[in-house]
Amino acid sequence: MKYCTICVTPDTRPNVGFDERGICSPCRNFARRRQIDWAQRERAFREVVQNARNRSRSYDCLIPVSGGKDSTWQVVKCLEYGLRPLAVTWKTPGRTEIGRRNLESLISLGVDHIDYQVNPEVEKRFMWRAFDRYGSTAIPMHLAIFNIPLRLALQFDIPLVVWGENSAFEYGNGDDERLGFKLDSEWLRKYGVTHGTSAKDWVAEDLSEKDLAAYRGPEPRELEAKGILAIFLGYYFEWDVATSLAVARKHGFQTRAEGPRTGIFDFADIDDDFISIHHHLKWYKFGFTRSFDNLSLEIRHGRLSRDRAIQRLKERGAETPREDIAKFCAFVRRTPEEFFNVAERFRNRTIWSKKNGTWMMENFLIPDWEWQ
Repeated sequence: MKYCTICVTPDTRPNVGFDERGICSPCRNFARRRQIDWAQRERAFREVVQNARNRSRSYDCLIPVSGGKDSTWQVVKCLEYGLRPLAVTWKTPGRTEIGRRNLESLISLGVDHIDYQVNPEVEKRFMWRAFDRYGSTAIPMHLAIFNIPLRLALQFDIPLVVWGENSAFEYGNGDDERLGFKLDSEWLRKYGVTHGTSAKDWVAEDLSEKDLAAYRGPEPRELEAKGILAIFLGYYFEWDVATSLAVARKHGFQTRAEGPRTGIFDFADIDDDFISIHHHLKWYKFGFTRSFDNLSLEIRHGRLSRDRAIQRLKERGAETPREDIAKFCAFVRRTPEEFFNVAERFRNRTIWSKKNGTWMMENFLIPDWEWQ
């Protein structure tokens, strides 16, 4: 494995490229921000807003929200620019109490809201099947959060869908043309974290097309015919977790008193008991944890040195979310032993090797890591 010479991102991270200096594409993307005319971008957003308001019949825009700091910031920003939004949430089967409270605070900003819950029996079968096939518990989640809002925008004839961060820009390859302002079918295929699958690919004896209806999005031609545009706010406004957190806190957002669920932030991934599992499985497949992502962001923003980040990684360890894994297993009616047996199948043997009965990685970023 190789690691970025600026941050701690490894070359095993999907969709990341390294240049001849050993700098990762997310760090190069971040450096490109200094060349962006943000005032011009803001003016472009005003044009998007005006176009949506001119074309709307009821709601000006639809905002996919979880109740997290970013979606709170999205709602605040849209309201500031005079948009009348419909907020839509895919209700995770692992919603937490703090997630519920933060979502209520978001709704109280002054928006209509739809809480879209999929049949739990369908989600149990789908989540375990996705885990068993691809080593990912989050494929159903990503299919739901990307497709439900688009289908509702089409159904309600809403001209604009407003997303927040463009993960392709923040974490992707700097040479990719998908790094712009728009979320479309090609972006979803490459960056939607669904292994390139759609709902129809999961039809089985115990998962019918009707069972999977919530995960099926509209055809691109349907969205084009209605002129529905899906944008990233992160294209128009400089994205920073500290900024969105400060705005969200002013409007009632609460952080996790017990500390970070996964990674280093006590404000991230706190609304879902199962999201930590999605992050933890990267350890098996790519050899890094959620903290690598969080700390790399802090380095890029100049709030942390690389040496201190490496020390923080050592302190955090592998971050195995055993309590959340137990909750997930109870939900899907499986045992933790079954879970770890499946996870083990997805251990990447090109980076992991066994020595004296213990799995480890050669040339790991932290030489004195305590392998367990």
